[in-house]
Amino acid sequence: MLHRHATAACTAALAAVGALVLTGLPAAAASPAPPTGPSAAAELGADRPSAEVLRAMQRDLGLTREQAAQRLINEAEAGAVAGRLRASLGTRFAGAWLRGATSATLTVATTYAADVPAIKAAGAQAEVVRYGLAELEAAKAKLDKAAVTTKTVDAPVWYVDVRTNTVMLEATEQAAADALLTATGLDRPLVRVRTTAERPQPLAYDIRGGDAFYITTSRCSVGFSVLAGTQQGFATAGHCGKEGDATAGFNKVAQGTFQAAEFPGQDMAWVATNDDWTATPYVRGEGERNVEVTGSTEALVGASVCRSGSTTGWHCGTVEQHDTSVTYPQGTVTGMTRTTVCAEPGDSGGAYVSGSQAQGVTSGGSGNCTSGGTTFYQPINPILQAYGLTLKTTASEAGEVGKAGGAWATGKVYAAGHQVTYDGVAYRCIQAHQAQPGRHPAAVPALWQRL
Repeated sequence: MLHRHATAACTAALAAVGALVLTGLPAAAASPAPPTGPSAAAELGADRPSAEVLRAMQRDLGLTREQAAQRLINEAEAGAVAGRLRASLGTRFAGAWLRGATSATLTVATTYAADVPAIKAAGAQAEVVRYGLAELEAAKAKLDKAAVTTKTVDAPVWYVDVRTNTVMLEATEQAAADALLTATGLDRPLVRVRTTAERPQPLAYDIRGGDAFYITTSRCSVGFSVLAGTQQGFATAGHCGKEGDATAGFNKVAQGTFQAAEFPGQDMAWVATNDDWTATPYVRGEGERNVEVTGSTEALVGASVCRSGSTTGWHCGTVEQHDTSVTYPQGTVTGMTRTTVCAEPGDSGGAYVSGSQAQGVTSGGSGNCTSGGTTFYQPINPILQAYGLTLKTTASEAGEVGKAGGAWATGKVYAAGHQVTYDGVAYRCIQAHQAQPGRHPAAVPALWQRL
């Protein structure tokens, strides 16, 4: 947790996608050909990045402006390719990840060698592995369950590592890893243990994403502006406060009240603000400039991601793993995303974005922005779903929150594989996101596959 007690308060991306150009899948893959029309990058706004995002990516990822712009395009296209292949491969799908300075190389793993031609035909590299993603996720879930009754402070981090096709368990002591594994009864070849000296702490010392807010004498950072019906507010980290706690804004003016918070277990919360505050679809970027938020499409492993916080400002890195479990001194949190972005106390709750897509709110980590470090964020889509919130975006004013199943509806959070109907036609979600006005299944093939 990054929380402390405070005493004071693109226009260069129009090149071809190269290795990620989409082509039709062979019939044996049982997946329809990618749709024609606008590219995934155009549909998701990745071809129109803000100058703030590009500058921070240049600084923190060592890229030129052109490379940063191309990387965002490639990542958007790769997400759509990976989503369609995941739907096609089903239980044989074993994960997807990106490589290269411009994320030009997408790798998709499968447990079945006969899938390789279809993967390559879609523009991705193929890797044949032993375990499917579902099997790895089930093993990781056993570790989550065991952590409820087993001490894990010396084995604080575990996650599905799609690049090694294992569940990775990081521990400061081998005995702690052995105790946790014994409690699960897991097959040892499926789990790798890595020794580490890192001990994550919540990133909190003590309405625009990344701005400071205060809870008595403590400071955290705003995540993303949200709506609960007509009530305005923001999402942040659960360890920053508890239900009923009053908040003050960056200027120490009365701001709002925590409506709900969960920590440990998850690290999520939301604050309802008073009438003096207006929710905006922006995150604070470099030099106080606004970075727009246009949606919440989940980024792939290996994709670039930037963070805004009230202590260290705007920094970028890459997504390392999704669905990571982390043990802090206060307890274990699950479902986190691990990144290479640096952070420091006071940055807790702040926003992570990939391009213009909201990703999550800062939870905790190790290291700092001088020597570097590892951080974890609570993904935004589960926060929106848990509390019935709608992300504030530049697309338009949000509509009503949809109900589970049935017809597509704005405001509903959809996971990959979720099926809906729109205008009498069935569609399958291929990338996790919250539905935004105007971005219905027929209009955004980067997010939806017609059945």
